[in-house]
Amino acid sequence: MADVGFNQLCNWLRFRHLVLIATLARTQNMHTTAQEMNISQPAVSKMLREVEKLLGFALFQRLPRHMPPTDLGSQVARYAQIALNDAQHFVGQINHLRQGGHGLLKIGTIFAPTALALPAAIVKVKQQWPLLTLDILEGTSANLLERLEHKQLDLVIARFTLDQHRKLFDFQALAPEPLCLVTGSQHPLAGAHDVPLEELGSWPWIVYPAGTPMRARLEQAFAEAGMQTPGNTVETSSMQTTLQLLQTAPMVAMLGESMVAPDIQAGRLTRLALPFPFVLADYGIITRRNEIPGWSAQAFMDALLNNLERPNRPSQAG
Repeated sequence: MADVGFNQLCNWLRFRHLVLIATLARTQNMHTTAQEMNISQPAVSKMLREVEKLLGFALFQRLPRHMPPTDLGSQVARYAQIALNDAQHFVGQINHLRQGGHGLLKIGTIFAPTALALPAAIVKVKQQWPLLTLDILEGTSANLLERLEHKQLDLVIARFTLDQHRKLFDFQALAPEPLCLVTGSQHPLAGAHDVPLEELGSWPWIVYPAGTPMRARLEQAFAEAGMQTPGNTVETSSMQTTLQLLQTAPMVAMLGESMVAPDIQAGRLTRLALPFPFVLADYGIITRRNEIPGWSAQAFMDALLNNLERPNRPSQAG
C-alpha cells in the first residue's frame, strides 16, 4: 500500500470531506450523516469511497446497524475535527475583524485563577485592546486540555492531569494552590482545635470528580493516613453547588484557599485546623506545543506573567 503524498492530499481533499468524516465518526450512521449534511445517502457513500481510495485504507467498518471508525479511521476523524475547529475559529476571527473588533480570544480556566490572576489579566488586556472579545470558559483541567488539543480554546490556565499532556502542551507555572478543609459555620466540627482524620472520614464529603487533581490529593491524604477515602460523598466540580451544600448540610470539603476565603471571612464557612498542609501542584499557562500563540494570546499570557512579577502583590493561591 503506497503512502499518501502531502501534495496529493492538499490538491484533492476538501473541507466537505472533513465534514463527512467528522460527522460519520460522530453519528456512525450513513443515513443520519446524509441528513445532517443535507445531501443524499448515495452521495455520502460515494464521497466516503473516494476518500478511502485516496488514503488507501478503510475509515469505517461496514456493520449491519452502524459504522464505527477503524483504528486508522479514528485518527483521521480526530484530525478532521481539529481542522474543522481551527477553520471555525478562523472564520470567527475574520468576522470580528471585519466588524471593527480586534479578534476573539478563547481562554479556558480552572476555578483557582479566577480569584486574582485571571481578573487582573482581563482588566489589563481590555484596557489596551477594548475591542478584543474574550471568551472565558471555566472547567476541570482534563476537560479544558481536551478542548485545547482540539483547538476549541486558544490557551488554558490549569494543570496537567496526565503524563501525555507533557508531550502535547507547553506549561508556564503561575502559582501554587494551597488547599484547606472547610465546613459550614453550623457544622458540629466548626471551631474544633484538633480534628482526627478518622473522625473526618465518618462525615459526608463533597468531592471533585474522579481523575481531577483535587480528588487525587484528597485520596492521597487518606491513603497516607492508612485510611479509605470517605464513602459517603457527593461528586461535583460546581463551586456554587459545593458552597450551598456546605452551608445547608453537615458536610466537609477540601477546596482551594482562594475559593473559600470570602466565605470564611463572611462567617459562612469555617476552616478546620489540621496538622499537615494540603498543596496542589502549580497551575499555569498551557498552550499547544510547536504552535506560536497569536498576538492576543501572547498579550494575555504576558499580562498573567507580568502580574506575578509585581512587588508586594497579593497572594495568588487558587
